[in-house]
Amino acid sequence: MAQEHVQRFFGGPPLAVIGRLILLSILVGVILAAIGLDPWNIIESVRRLVLHIWNMGFDAVRWLWRYFLLGAVIVLPIWVLIRLVKAPRGG
Repeated sequence: MAQEHVQRFFGGPPLAVIGRLILLSILVGVILAAIGLDPWNIIESVRRLVLHIWNMGFDAVRWLWRYFLLGAVIVLPIWVLIRLVKAPRGG
């Protein structure tokens, strides 16, 4: 009976759930470290991240626009060709 309550609380076998939580925590930690967050001073890290994003301002928009145009030069003609090839034939 107690084992059933424990499994219901964890959402499955406790060791399996704990293992998944550990792996997920490591993955999220790597992602947060990649964007510059520090677990020992999370408030300051978030403030620095927001300030950095704010300072990027329109440079980020210009950067995204360049990559959008570069990708669109390839993606849109291929999409049009595929749509033309798959277009229903009138009859």
